[in-house]
Amino acid sequence: MSALRFQQPDGDATLQDWQHVHNAIIPTHVLSLEGVRERSERHHLEVAYLDDTLVGCSTVRPPTDDTSTATVIARVLSAHRGQGLGEALYGRGLHRARELGATVIETVVLSSNEDGLRFAQQHGFIETERYLLPGDTIPWIDLRLSRP
Repeated sequence: MSALRFQQPDGDATLQDWQHVHNAIIPTHVLSLEGVRERSERHHLEVAYLDDTLVGCSTVRPPTDDTSTATVIARVLSAHRGQGLGEALYGRGLHRARELGATVIETVVLSSNEDGLRFAQQHGFIETERYLLPGDTIPWIDLRLSRP
């Protein structure tokens, strides 16, 4: 039986794995390794492996001092979807956000990521905003968890 394991990036190899998944799923917002390093200082990042195979990553943007809202993002490489890996990543991210004091949970999905949008909606997220960032041609969708 395959073993799913999670790891916080702790060096260039795992930071590059997180970067690879992010950039594969969000090709309109490619991050450099330095950008990923900077994110790892502000957010809780994890990488997911099935045995030794990279399958996904997650981001938890913790609540700030003036809000109780956290953002939880789970990403699974397309070849590994439909196996419950997104459930595991999302569940861990949601748990971490609540540990950090979040009472409101949001996520963000690139509108071209139909699988990600469907996953969010199936987990009770409701669209709150659709927008284009400067220079982008594909909208982003902000969603909020409808049940606590």
